[in-house]
Amino acid sequence: MNETPTSMNLAAGGRPDDCGVVIFGASGDLTRRKLLPALYNLFLDGLLPDHFAIIGFARTKLTNEEFREQARQAIEKFSRRKFIETERWADFEKRLVYHPGSYDNLESFQGLRKLQESVCDEFKTCGNWLYYLSTPPSTYEDVARCLSVAGLAGKGSEGKPWSRLVIEKPIGNDLDSARNLNDALSQACDESQTFRIDHYLGKETVQNIMVLRFANGIFEPLWNHNYIDHVQITVAESDGVGDRGGYYEQSGALRDMLQNHILQLLCLIAMDPPHNLGADSIRDKKLEVLQAIRPLSLEDIRENVVRGQYDAGLLDSEPVNSYRDSVNVPDDSSRETFVALRLLLDNWRWSGVPFYVRTGKRLPRRNAEISVQFKSVPPILFNANPSRPLNPNVLTIRLQPNEGVSLQIDSKKPGLRVDINPVKLDFGYSSVYPAGTSEAYERLLLDVMLGDSTLFMRRDEVEAAWAFVTPILLAWEEMPAEDFPNYVAGSSGPSKADEILARDGRRWRKV
Repeated sequence: MNETPTSMNLAAGGRPDDCGVVIFGASGDLTRRKLLPALYNLFLDGLLPDHFAIIGFARTKLTNEEFREQARQAIEKFSRRKFIETERWADFEKRLVYHPGSYDNLESFQGLRKLQESVCDEFKTCGNWLYYLSTPPSTYEDVARCLSVAGLAGKGSEGKPWSRLVIEKPIGNDLDSARNLNDALSQACDESQTFRIDHYLGKETVQNIMVLRFANGIFEPLWNHNYIDHVQITVAESDGVGDRGGYYEQSGALRDMLQNHILQLLCLIAMDPPHNLGADSIRDKKLEVLQAIRPLSLEDIRENVVRGQYDAGLLDSEPVNSYRDSVNVPDDSSRETFVALRLLLDNWRWSGVPFYVRTGKRLPRRNAEISVQFKSVPPILFNANPSRPLNPNVLTIRLQPNEGVSLQIDSKKPGLRVDINPVKLDFGYSSVYPAGTSEAYERLLLDVMLGDSTLFMRRDEVEAAWAFVTPILLAWEEMPAEDFPNYVAGSSGPSKADEILARDGRRWRKV
């Protein structure tokens, strides 16, 4: 079986094929903040093909010149490189063209096809096209259908120009809707042409999880139930929902963060070693983790799943409003802005090891980390005093903001007495690599052009994640929250979340 090429081997000198990029939703926030800055940085780094072009497609009426000016303003504001070189920009902006149209109108796509033919002639893009859906999820099926009917995204054939479709989360709202969407996408593109993006997987520290585990001989022998006590995954946000109240009312923390980002992190931490670095080898092992999650009964959901909604409070000494005060949020909303749960994996490696995961908005600070706590040493020698037990070893992978890895060990404090204190062995990206790292979308867009699907979610992964999450959603419909809002902005979340760990004799790490 041929494996998808992996851009982990990009150092070998590969560059993408000549191609064009069509961004649906080109006047939207994601395009401005992430996509255009990412493409420009790839261009400056010499990682785009020699022949490329970018077509913006959206409902907004814009000329090419207006689109280019908006792109320049977005790049100046949001790019990791704030300075625009006049000569390089002139070469980049001439490749930006715009096509106004409707996402469900076949005539708009027929017009797009004519523009693509013109762009291919002018910029020599060879007929290869990347279609990026930076649009509301409700339009995904319409865009896929129109691309197929207009003959723009035919299923792949050997030796023919390629087309690839990129879609953002959410991929469905539950298991049934995810399956329906995947069925619709499969009518337009093969699975090998479909790239379901999770920007968390493009983060440098997330990519480093596999390297940390499988390139260092000291961790993998200990990475099992014999030595690990439990694992905590936290994705905390200090921001509220801002002006996205309407979207958040439809999603909530469980759909928005846990079903995708957090379960993907769980997969990387818990997966068995793949037999090679091919995309399908890695995603097969991630799928095994998702399939091993023990389903939650109704009683499990009551006991081991906690949801919350933030109230008004203080954050960094500044007053902030409650979730219900946000735009487009009802005064009696029962939508969760926090979720925490305990889960188990029914496989040999992790039998009996609990995984505690949580995510929430308006928590004390922005912080995403994975902490692996090892079992304590026996209660003898230095750990013989039950009133002063030693601290367990903890390996912490910091994903944001201060990216890095630390290992907490016990050490003797200098002096004549044997006084043992915990200390940290710490690696920080910013200190070792002061030049910084690329943005997640740069890596992910480059991977799509290379045809490398390693960091993208396969259909069966998405549906396996929804198979675990959907029973929680259905249970919540039957027993709506009665105590919202139940945590103050600036706190660590509802107190019931602490009880999940307290019952096991454990506690959350500080946010």
